[in-house]
Amino acid sequence: MDAITLVPSQTALLVVDVQEKLLPALHAPDAARMLRAIELLLETAQRMAMPVFVTEQYPSGLGPTVPSLAQRLGSMSPRPPVYSKTVFSALAPTEVAHGLMDVGARSVIVVGAEAHICVFMTARDLLGRGFHAHVPFDAVASRDPACKATALAALASHGVTVTTTETAVFDLLGDARNLHFRPLSKLVRDLPG
Repeated sequence: MDAITLVPSQTALLVVDVQEKLLPALHAPDAARMLRAIELLLETAQRMAMPVFVTEQYPSGLGPTVPSLAQRLGSMSPRPPVYSKTVFSALAPTEVAHGLMDVGARSVIVVGAEAHICVFMTARDLLGRGFHAHVPFDAVASRDPACKATALAALASHGVTVTTTETAVFDLLGDARNLHFRPLSKLVRDLPG
């Protein structure tokens, strides 16, 4: 598999630090778009039997994962693990890195907040460990859109695939005859444009 192609059996979704006390500080239009995109990617992961990992940065200070995503995660089977961390990279909890290796992930779709800190450092560290990192621009947010744009440009220049949620979903589907095509393509159409 090349670095740019997403194959469900070799791809994991990593949701980074989408937490109650951090969300209101993010650029509001990007935050709203990010939540919708992550919900779609969680639905895609569930349908395609892709592993999902979730981190929370200093949850005693920033709170738990936002309720809408926590509820969605709670309804998934199996329920994705949630790892607490204080280091900015989501690979700092060794369980995340080991978990990605244990499930045979070669590619990791990284989503969440903030794009220029925890998402940036996570994607960078994934590359350093030999994974292919994909960051959908519409599934990440920062307090300042300029910080988000700068981080995405830097990641792209170093080999991270900066993409869109729609591209990731359709790449994972691979074919309009896929049994998940209709329900997922409807959800894609509902994404903010």
